[in-house]
Amino acid sequence: MSLITVGTMAFDAIETPFGKTDKIVGGSAVYVAYAASNFVKPVQQISIIGYDFPKEEMDDLRSRGVHLDGVELVPDKKSFFWSGRYHADMNSRDTLVTDLNVLADFDPKVPDSYQGAEFLMLGNLHPLTQLNVIQELKQRPKLIAMDTMNFWMESAMKDLKIVLRYVDMLIINDAEARQLTGLFSLVKAAKAILEMGPKYLIIKKGEHGALLFHNENVFYAPALPLEDVFDPTGAGDTFAGGFMGYIAKSGDISFENMKRGIIVGSAMASFCVEKFGASRLKEVTKAEIDNRIRQFKELVSFEIELV
Repeated sequence: MSLITVGTMAFDAIETPFGKTDKIVGGSAVYVAYAASNFVKPVQQISIIGYDFPKEEMDDLRSRGVHLDGVELVPDKKSFFWSGRYHADMNSRDTLVTDLNVLADFDPKVPDSYQGAEFLMLGNLHPLTQLNVIQELKQRPKLIAMDTMNFWMESAMKDLKIVLRYVDMLIINDAEARQLTGLFSLVKAAKAILEMGPKYLIIKKGEHGALLFHNENVFYAPALPLEDVFDPTGAGDTFAGGFMGYIAKSGDISFENMKRGIIVGSAMASFCVEKFGASRLKEVTKAEIDNRIRQFKELVSFEIELV
């Protein structure tokens, strides 16, 4: 099984109540790849970088089974850069700087070597860019999942609704689900989104876990209580990478298996927030992942006699 991931490879500068960083490597495709590569190989990356993106980072990704044939290098421009500051609750943030740089010209192409991939994860990009990738595939993947955000709902809602008809799964947070539908109840919002096209919907609720919807079925997975959360940047992309990596490894897209995938995605996201950027994902071991999944199992497992 193989997984194509489409998204940004970039630099971030982050400030949280626990510290701050200068430029560090980030981007949705980077987080997805580091998480997914623990479960499936190859991860086939489609992205764009400038001359300043570190060669050692590319080498590290290759060493983990990430294929980079679909990563375009623009030799005379800088990579995408984002800077942000998180508030005390770590759930809200202010964007300080957004330099599109090479991302302004991003027109992703699917290499011939990627054709036939069974799974596709579309990171948060302009909806028409996401649609172009789908239409470039000669064979429809077994599962197409996509991420989006409030910016596209405000600036490209018509295009977003077109893309939703082509995908199997949408992965968004609770605020985005409410904005997309205009409905406060997440159950009502989920029904409305499923009527837009996707068969499956994951609504992330940050430190409060995630919800999975399919037809009339609903599954809830809590987030693991952590003593320290240093940086939530990339946690959502890491969740998506862990989820898609697990699903791609198993090849099983049933609702029951997606329940397990959400636990795996949540486990990977819990590692991501422990350090700045993707640094924790680079060092996590299989034993640590297995142990954290067991922690999730213990968190939700109980016996009760009905009265």
